[in-house]
Amino acid sequence: MSTHSVAEAKTHLSGLIDRALQGEEVVITRHGRPVVALRPVGDAPARMSNAESLAWLRANRVKGGGADPEDAASLVGRLRDDEQRR
Repeated sequence: MSTHSVAEAKTHLSGLIDRALQGEEVVITRHGRPVVALRPVGDAPARMSNAESLAWLRANRVKGGGADPEDAASLVGRLRDDEQRR
Protein backbone atom coordinates (compact mmCIF):
# COMPACT_ATOMS: atom_id res chain seq x y z
CA MET A 1 0.00 0.00 0.00
CA SER A 2 1.21 3.47 -0.81
CA THR A 3 -0.10 6.72 0.65
CA HIS A 4 0.04 10.12 -1.01
CA SER A 5 -1.08 13.61 -0.03
CA VAL A 6 -3.72 15.38 -2.10
CA ALA A 7 -1.05 17.72 -3.50
CA GLU A 8 1.16 14.79 -4.51
CA ALA A 9 -1.83 12.95 -5.98
CA LYS A 10 -2.75 15.99 -8.11
CA THR A 11 0.76 16.08 -9.51
CA HIS A 12 1.07 12.33 -10.13
CA LEU A 13 -2.54 11.25 -10.67
CA SER A 14 -1.95 9.44 -13.96
CA GLY A 15 0.85 7.34 -12.47
CA LEU A 16 -1.17 6.60 -9.33
CA ILE A 17 -4.07 5.41 -11.48
CA ASP A 18 -1.71 3.11 -13.39
CA ARG A 19 -0.41 1.68 -10.11
CA ALA A 20 -3.96 1.07 -8.85
CA LEU A 21 -4.84 -0.66 -12.13
CA GLN A 22 -1.85 -2.97 -11.60
CA GLY A 23 -3.31 -4.02 -8.25
CA GLU A 24 -1.47 -1.74 -5.83
CA GLU A 25 -3.60 -0.19 -3.08
CA VAL A 26 -3.20 3.57 -3.42
CA VAL A 27 -4.49 5.78 -0.60
CA ILE A 28 -4.76 9.56 -0.74
CA THR A 29 -4.50 11.49 2.51
CA ARG A 30 -5.65 14.93 3.61
CA HIS A 31 -3.84 16.47 6.57
CA GLY A 32 -2.21 13.10 7.22
CA ARG A 33 -5.49 11.13 7.39
CA PRO A 34 -6.57 8.63 4.71
CA VAL A 35 -9.61 9.92 2.82
CA VAL A 36 -9.70 8.11 -0.56
CA ALA A 37 -8.50 4.79 -1.97
CA LEU A 38 -7.91 4.37 -5.70
CA ARG A 39 -9.03 1.06 -7.16
CA PRO A 40 -10.21 -0.27 -10.53
CA VAL A 41 -13.96 -0.11 -11.06
CA GLY A 42 -14.22 -3.38 -12.98
CA ASP A 43 -15.78 -4.00 -16.33
CA ALA A 44 -18.15 -1.38 -17.68
CA PRO A 45 -21.68 -2.62 -18.30
CA ALA A 46 -22.42 -3.58 -21.89
CA ARG A 47 -24.36 -1.00 -23.87
CA MET A 48 -27.60 -1.90 -25.53
CA SER A 49 -27.81 -1.84 -29.31
CA ASN A 50 -30.10 0.69 -30.94
CA ALA A 51 -32.76 -1.97 -31.53
CA GLU A 52 -32.57 -3.05 -27.87
CA SER A 53 -32.76 0.58 -26.73
CA LEU A 54 -35.85 1.26 -28.84
CA ALA A 55 -37.54 -1.91 -27.59
CA TRP A 56 -36.80 -0.91 -23.98
CA LEU A 57 -38.15 2.60 -24.56
CA ARG A 58 -41.35 1.23 -26.11
CA ALA A 59 -41.86 -1.19 -23.22
CA ASN A 60 -41.18 1.42 -20.53
CA ARG A 61 -42.74 4.57 -21.91
CA VAL A 62 -45.31 6.41 -19.86
CA LYS A 63 -48.72 6.08 -21.39
CA GLY A 64 -50.63 9.29 -22.09
CA GLY A 65 -53.84 10.06 -20.23
CA GLY A 66 -56.03 10.78 -23.26
CA ALA A 67 -56.58 9.58 -26.79
CA ASP A 68 -54.98 12.74 -28.25
CA PRO A 69 -52.25 14.05 -25.94
CA GLU A 70 -51.84 17.83 -25.78
CA ASP A 71 -48.53 19.25 -27.02
CA ALA A 72 -46.48 21.49 -24.70
CA ALA A 73 -47.22 24.75 -26.54
CA SER A 74 -50.97 24.16 -26.38
CA LEU A 75 -50.78 23.26 -22.70
CA VAL A 76 -48.83 26.41 -21.80
CA GLY A 77 -51.20 28.58 -23.84
CA ARG A 78 -54.27 27.02 -22.20
CA LEU A 79 -52.80 27.45 -18.72
CA ARG A 80 -51.92 31.07 -19.48
CA ASP A 81 -55.44 31.75 -20.77
CA ASP A 82 -56.98 30.11 -17.69
CA GLU A 83 -54.79 32.24 -15.41
CA GLN A 84 -55.74 35.47 -17.20
CA ARG A 85 -59.45 34.71 -16.83
CA ARG A 86 -59.12 34.54 -13.04
